[in-house]
Amino acid sequence: MKKIITTTKAPAPIGPYNQAVLSGNTLYTSGQIALHPETGDLVLDDITTETKQVMENMKAVLDAADMTFENVIKSSIFISDMNNFGAINAVYGEYFDEDTAPARETVEVANLPKFVNVEISMIAVK
Repeated sequence: MKKIITTTKAPAPIGPYNQAVLSGNTLYTSGQIALHPETGDLVLDDITTETKQVMENMKAVLDAADMTFENVIKSSIFISDMNNFGAINAVYGEYFDEDTAPARETVEVANLPKFVNVEISMIAVK
């Protein structure tokens, strides 16, 4: 059976989806972009700040499911410009221990919701 995970500490969904779904002991998150959860404004000052907001949003979703980044087994990163990979990777890396980091792919795409530069989704297991 699935359990819907929601929190006001991450942006509310902008479509017919939920922030995350827990199925058994596995959490599937929706992609997070750099929307500030309190104001709804996009945080696009620079790629580092934008990525930090994405990761903080993801942290809030994981927290709502009583999980941390240590529980993450798979990440998907979608970026609008592969030239931003290094900066995104540096911020992303601050949230994981390199020795136990999850599997991951990073894909450049033509466009992302609200024309942001980065979107990240994760799968985590308790």
